[in-house]
Amino acid sequence: MAVSLLAETIDQLSREKNIDPDIIVSAMEDAVVMASRKQFRTKEDLHALYNRDSGLIELYAVKRVVSQVVNPDLEIGMNEALEEVGEEVEIGDELQFPRPVEDLGRIAAQTAKQIIFQKVREAERNNVYEEYIGKKTDLVNGFMKRYERGNIIVDLGKIEAILPRAEQSPVENFSQGERIRVVIHDVTKESKGPQVIVSRASAELLKRLFEMEVPEIYDGTVTIKAAVREPGDRAKIAVSSTDPDVDPVGACVGMKGSRVQAIIRELRGEKIDIIQWSPDPAIFAANALSPAKVSKVQVTDFQNQQLEVMVEESQLSLAIGKRGQNVRLAAKLVGWHIDIRSEAEMKREVAIQIEALMSSATVPLNAIEGIDPVHSAKLKEVGIETLEQLANCSSDDIATSLDVSLDEANSLLDFAHQIINAKSEKNIDNLNQSVASNLESSKTE
Repeated sequence: MAVSLLAETIDQLSREKNIDPDIIVSAMEDAVVMASRKQFRTKEDLHALYNRDSGLIELYAVKRVVSQVVNPDLEIGMNEALEEVGEEVEIGDELQFPRPVEDLGRIAAQTAKQIIFQKVREAERNNVYEEYIGKKTDLVNGFMKRYERGNIIVDLGKIEAILPRAEQSPVENFSQGERIRVVIHDVTKESKGPQVIVSRASAELLKRLFEMEVPEIYDGTVTIKAAVREPGDRAKIAVSSTDPDVDPVGACVGMKGSRVQAIIRELRGEKIDIIQWSPDPAIFAANALSPAKVSKVQVTDFQNQQLEVMVEESQLSLAIGKRGQNVRLAAKLVGWHIDIRSEAEMKREVAIQIEALMSSATVPLNAIEGIDPVHSAKLKEVGIETLEQLANCSSDDIATSLDVSLDEANSLLDFAHQIINAKSEKNIDNLNQSVASNLESSKTE
């Protein structure tokens, strides 16, 4: 059987536009119905159907069989229905009556053509949206096409994507036709078609580049736990290994830094710190503050995720970084608030507090840093009301009573011992001074 011209058109359009043939058929059927209504100015319930055997679109008016006709456009009487189709007709049946398609005029045919093109465009847009919405965070290659009001239009082959100014790295410039790597940042549905937003500033770009350069990440031996960036300046990426024999940091750095250097070149010189991930936030924070060396990390508030980090005076500026960049990126990477203090500053504060507490005859527990009224009440419940009683407890007992970490409990104990020792030393000094004064008085007499 020869293939009709319409069937060939449907097949060709389907292949060219990568659209399901059924969508094209449905568009043609809708177009014929709308064009017919416009041509014949009828209120009949028209339906079009593509006949695959004949390769033609057939038009029908559907009418319901009724005992008494009220609306002749939509209904047909029983007697007339019997004349049309024979005896097997019942009230409520719907009958189809052929209508001529050949009589459609030029204007109606043009309308049908416009409707078909519109439906095909909608189908194309839906295909593009469905394709790219599933590719969010994927790395894709394109070419810089042009600038539009600060945005870069990137040619991805099938479509043009937008690289907004906010998703560009401030140190990067691209010339027309230059190859560009981007990640799919977002896909939106617009009236003029789906809008694909790409990024060069996203941390996802950093992850995808490491996946490409490091085989151990691709095969799952090394896992990227987190990544943060200040585009064009500095980035930090946390990695871990599922194989104890594989160093995740070394794998990402590569022989003589070859792997990480390739990524740095792609990001136009952006500095990258590769961090060993740890499930312990204190250890992770110490690693994340690299290249600074951390002396001590203490969890000050587990619920609100706050850490206090102690560093030597010489490491303080390095830990904080230029304009606070290093600690800011470390805090984002770990997901905790990080307060950095130098050892000298901590010692000065402790000394001032001890001096203030020593001047008191008795030291209330809630006057000690780290013990608030709620903690003081909890300690009282277990029989701890004085500084000396607190100093005689174990760190395990304090941690259990106050529901704090062992680090926090040890800090409280150390502080309590410092105050008691200082008060003892002061009392001895006062006693010696008193004895010396008495002896001096005796000699005078």
